[in-house]
Amino acid sequence: MAGTLYLVATPIGNLGDLSPRAVETLAQADFIAAEDTRVSLRLLNHFDIRKPLVSYHEHNRAAAGPAIAERLLGGESCALVTDAGTPAISDPGEDLVRLCGQQGITVQAIPGCCAAVCALAVSGLPTGRFCFEGFLSANKKERRTRLEELSHEERTMVFHEAPHKLRPTLADMLEVLGDRPVALCRELTKLHEETVRTTLAQAVELYQEKDPRGEYVLVVAGAEKAAAPAVTLEQGVRQVLRLRQEGVRMKDAVRRVAEDTGLPRNDLYNAALAEME
Repeated sequence: MAGTLYLVATPIGNLGDLSPRAVETLAQADFIAAEDTRVSLRLLNHFDIRKPLVSYHEHNRAAAGPAIAERLLGGESCALVTDAGTPAISDPGEDLVRLCGQQGITVQAIPGCCAAVCALAVSGLPTGRFCFEGFLSANKKERRTRLEELSHEERTMVFHEAPHKLRPTLADMLEVLGDRPVALCRELTKLHEETVRTTLAQAVELYQEKDPRGEYVLVVAGAEKAAAPAVTLEQGVRQVLRLRQEGVRMKDAVRRVAEDTGLPRNDLYNAALAEME
């Protein structure tokens, strides 16, 4: 009979946040798969847990995942942990969970800390609907492209960010998303925990003078719900075609009508093309 893969959430800063159930699970597992065995060993030593550790992380998951699954199929149980927080959330553990699902191996979550949810709870922004984006790309072009894709997202957005990338990320958010409320949650559950509730413009100004320190979770307000266009798509297409007859290029005609009416450019462009065929 196959064993069970336990996803054990670990503290993101305060060791007191490890639940009794999590301690019990770690103590009873046959072995523990860890993102960084050195980090996890310190946690295990604190709770006087002695278990074999294997490495499972971004750079070895292709080989380590099948090896762990093979042991599980052999009847062993495994506790998967990340350095901090919930495994498989913005984490290579998702591949191991998928592999276990494909092979009929039971996977159980042992709930606990999740930095994104903690930050959302203290942000003061709407929490009924939200989306988690993890880390944005370090590449400026890719980062801005993703932000442009999110510019009309109406749900509250949650991002992780490293201190050395905070300034360019905030600057791009301000330029692409426009000024809107943001909560900057730093060092959650740790000694120097801080939550700054401000706007993107004020955050950019703040960190021009202040050096970012510690790991951040950024909670950004979603876009305001767009007002219904004053004209229908059919009426907008007629305006585009009229401008085309006057010699205006299609791209410029669509842009002008979109700005005047609030209709989406892509919808206008595609509908105008279809009308011209």
